[in-house]
This record gives sequence, structure tokens and C-alpha cells, in this order.
Amino acid sequence: MANYPQLDDCSGVWTLKEVHDAVAGGYWRNAGSIGLIGGVGAAVTVDQIKMSTAANSTDFGDLTVAREGMTGMSSFTRGVFGGNQSDTTVIDYCNFSSAGNFADFGDLTEAVGTFGGAASSSTRGIKGGGDTGPSITNIIDYITIASTGNALDFGDLSAARNTSNASNPTRALFQGGSEPGASNRIDFITIANTGNASDFGDLVATNRSGTGGVTSSTRSVMMGGVDPDGESTTTQFLTIASQGNATEYGDLTRAEQNAAGLSNSVRGICAGGQTPSNTNVIDFFTISVGGTAVDFGDLSAAGTMGGGTSNAHGGLNDGYQGTRFINSPTGAPLRFGGVGVGDIGMFNRSRQLQTVQISTLGNATEFGDGTRGTLTGAAVSSNTRAIYTVPFNLDDDFDNFIDYVEFQSKGNTADFGNITVNRHNYGSCASHVRGVFMGGEVPAASNVMDYITIATIGNATDFGNLTVARGNTAGIGNNTRGLCIGGLASPAYQDVMDYITIASTGDAADFGNLVTAAALPSDGTGGSSTTRGIIHGGGAGPNYYNHIQYITFANTGNTTDFGDATSNVQSGGASGNGVRGLYGGGVVVPADKQSIDYITIATTGNAADFGDLISAGGSVNGTSNCHGGLQS
Repeated sequence: MANYPQLDDCSGVWTLKEVHDAVAGGYWRNAGSIGLIGGVGAAVTVDQIKMSTAANSTDFGDLTVAREGMTGMSSFTRGVFGGNQSDTTVIDYCNFSSAGNFADFGDLTEAVGTFGGAASSSTRGIKGGGDTGPSITNIIDYITIASTGNALDFGDLSAARNTSNASNPTRALFQGGSEPGASNRIDFITIANTGNASDFGDLVATNRSGTGGVTSSTRSVMMGGVDPDGESTTTQFLTIASQGNATEYGDLTRAEQNAAGLSNSVRGICAGGQTPSNTNVIDFFTISVGGTAVDFGDLSAAGTMGGGTSNAHGGLNDGYQGTRFINSPTGAPLRFGGVGVGDIGMFNRSRQLQTVQISTLGNATEFGDGTRGTLTGAAVSSNTRAIYTVPFNLDDDFDNFIDYVEFQSKGNTADFGNITVNRHNYGSCASHVRGVFMGGEVPAASNVMDYITIATIGNATDFGNLTVARGNTAGIGNNTRGLCIGGLASPAYQDVMDYITIASTGDAADFGNLVTAAALPSDGTGGSSTTRGIIHGGGAGPNYYNHIQYITFANTGNTTDFGDATSNVQSGGASGNGVRGLYGGGVVVPADKQSIDYITIATTGNAADFGDLISAGGSVNGTSNCHGGLQS
């Protein structure tokens, strides 16, 4: 069982079921904020910072022996440092809850000096590669953080090299380094297993060594380093769940190499390093955004080759994003999964909001009213808020309005802001943080994508462009990737699928093609779990289709046949709880559809009848408080 964080500022008693539901559901609090930087300039001292603030470091305690070039690992409760520039097997550990000196943990399988990479989940610590003095090693070690003892053999890197590491709870990445020449190689392992590393992709263009690594639960970021032109300011990121090459997305405040990297689920921190002289500067940036880093404060002394770790890095934070404050000013959070728990499906046609309980069967009931009509708009959501765009306000012109409503209390929509370009007939996708609107017609086909931050009322911001301008698109997404499916680029229907990384900005890339060519989903309906995206129906009147197709988010490629809908349909609304997908209403021949289809997303097969919407109609917008984008 994972080591769960202490919740001393919360009221009430936690049951095991509540802990399990909170972790699985994604509303557990963001655990901890203590960062440790040790071995800077071959010193015995370890500095600490509070990662949610910005201030100079303070003294935490001392290592068992002065050294530099260490690697850092951690659980919620323990911080661990291993290795040494002087080629040692020593592993030290401390408890985050009480400042003080480190104690002996055990030994690595071999004496490793500088630049071995380290990563961890809440259970295991991983060390890979590094300089052993006479040579560079490819060995990967692991420890069980909760129990002291010597490291065990995990497997091998794809090549012996110095490297930096980062991880989320599932994967560890070994990034760049030297073999001994600078390398752009990226390997990965699955932390819970043992075995050799596999190829993940490459760093951006120039080979680079001496980088620092930080992570959220979805992104790995490499900071600075040295390439053939000298020290670098650039940061570059990877999406951990999907193999591929790195992308540049920001800069440090100074060019550096051999800095300590540490992070919580929100911030990445770069401490110390060589510029080429040693520095005591600490930078930070928001991992989901990138951009230019900001000054955090200073270390107690200037130095290079420090090791960094924290009790809140990406390897510990998957799912721990909220709180259980009984007296929270925003109220109790909605939970995911199970009957009545994160199980609200919502459909909106024109000005009529209606809901269903996704895990049961039955007809929709009234929720409230939209302040404006939403025909040919799009919908996104978080676990607390549903967002509807209002591009065609029943007055034959294009508008740019965005409305919202809270899931927790029935009622009418309110004004949220505006999209960047007046248009209609576009697709959408969302994570639990962002909603993205893709393509559309203005009235010509558009390649525009814009995004909002769901929790913050305001106008949309430009995201980037689609590969092909088109309208009448469908959208699907999980918490990491969003896809824009098919559509119409007059006079031709498109079989293309584009994808984006929702947490970043930039132009879309090609994902693959629809394989059911007769059913190009002009107004096809999307839906998703964390792993699969579903496209339901589509076509252009009077040629509507009953095909259901699916993709796997982690792998680019063409769609695969899933089964058939209960009728030939387009322009319905999609909802779901990550297990079951619902598809309500739509345009059919000879009359519009009132019924709701459902499927089990993890299997394949034909849709079945769920119940009925309050009224029949097309141009339905659907969403839920537990869609695929909320469960990662």
C-alpha cells in the first residue's frame, strides 16, 4: 500500500474506503511541499525549501559523508540520496517530517559517482547509469524506500551513460547524458517491474548532458545542460504516457549545467549548477505551462552537482490533486466511479439542460436552462463544472459566447467568457484543468484551436492550429491527449485525425485516419475513457451512419471498428464515466433521435438502449463530471 500523506489540517476520520476512493478518483490533496538539495559543491550540508513558496533555502541537516553528484529518490515520508563523485556505494536517508542528519540506508550494487539518474514511485527508488570512475555503467538498481537495505539489480539501460532521470508513479525516464560523448537518447522503464530499459525517443536536436530532471504526473522536463555550444538555458518536455521526442517550451534564468532538479505536481525547480562558474540561484516554473523560469531564491552556498528530491514530485502525485476539507469554501468535492459518485451525465440542446445517472439505465431529467441557445456548439468539463459554447444563438449568425454551470447544484448557466474567433460546428476535448475547442466554420472551414482554464472564468486563448482547416468535427480526449476527428473541408469530407497535448500549446500533429471511409464523422460524436477514444456515428444528410470506431490514446494510428450504434445518426451528444459511454439524441432519418445509446468502452460490440432524452433533436452537447479526461 502506498504511503499516504498526513492530513493534520483536515476534520473527521478517514476510512480505508475513503482513502481508496480519493486516490483512485483524483481528489486527494496535493501531498507535501518539502524539497531537499544535498551535496552542492561536495558539502555535507543538505538545504531545504518549501516548494509552494519562493524564498531562500534553510538548513535541514547533514549527510553521513560529504559528497556531490548524488541521485535523489523519495516517498511521501522518506528522502534518499545515493552515489557520489568519489565513486561510492553509500545510500543515505532522512524523514521529511523532522529536520536532522541523514542515516545509513544501505549500498548500491556498484560504486557510482557523478550523473547517475534517479527516479521513484511512492514505493520504489530507481538509480540508473553513471560514472564508476574507470568507466560508465548501464546498470539500473532499485530499492524499496520504506525498508532499509542494499539495492538490487533491476536491469540495464540501452547504453552505458551518464544521465538524468524523472518519473511519474508508473514510468521512469533516463534522459540524455554522455556515452561518453553527449547523447540525445531517452530510455524508459516500468517502475513496478524489473527488466531492461526500452527506447522512448530523443531529446531536441542537440545532444546534451548535465541536465536536471523534474516531473508532474504527466510531464517530464529536462532543464539546461551542456551541448557543443556550451551551457544551455532551454527546457524541454516529454509526455510520459506516450513515447516520442522532446519539445522545447521555455528557458531558465541563466545558462547552466549539473544543477539539482526537484518538483512537486505543479512546480519544477532548478537549484545551483555551473554557469560556467558555480551559482547558488534557484529557479522555478509551472510544469504544465513552461515559459521563462522565475527566481525562487538562493541556496546557502554556490555549487554544482547537487542532488534534489521532494515529498511531492510527479512520482508521488498521480491522483492527489484535491482536498477533503469538510469546511472547504467550495464545498465537498465530487467523487468518481460507482453509483451516484462522479456519475452525472449532462446533455444540452438549445436551452435545455438534462442529466442522467450514467451507471444505471433510465430517462433524462431536467437540470436547468441555458441562458442562450447552444446549437452547433461544444462542451467540456471538469469534475465540478460543465462548460458550453454558444456559437449559433438561434439568430442565424455566429457568436463567441461561453457559458458554464456547476454540477453540484441544479440551475441555469451563467456567462464564462468568449472564444477567440466567432465560429460554429467545432470539436472539443478536455483534461481536468483545460478545455480546448478545435476547428469549426466561420463560415469557411477553420484551423483555429483555442483553450480555457475551466476553473477560472475568462476568455479563451489561442492554442495553435489543426493540420487541416475543417468544420463539423468531433473531439475526444483523456487527461493528456486530445484528438480532432474528421470533419468537412468543403467540398470534401476528411478522414484525418489530429492530436494535441492538452497541457501544452502548439499546432496539432497527425494521429492517423478513420478506417471506415464511408462514415467520415462530420458531426460524429466523441467519448472516451483514460485509454480509449470512441467515435459514434457521423456522415452528411441524408447519408448518416451507424458505425462506432475507436482509438487508443497512447498509440498513434488508424481507428478500429468497435461495433454499431442503434441507428444511423450524426450530431448527438457524448457523455460517460470512464467505464460506460453514452450517446444521446442526434439527427436521423426520417425524424430526429430522442433515445440514448450506451456502450462499455473497454470492450467492443454494438450499442444498446439506455433510455430517452426529454425531447428529440440534433446538435446535442454532452459531457459529464467523470469523463475520460478526469480519471488519469
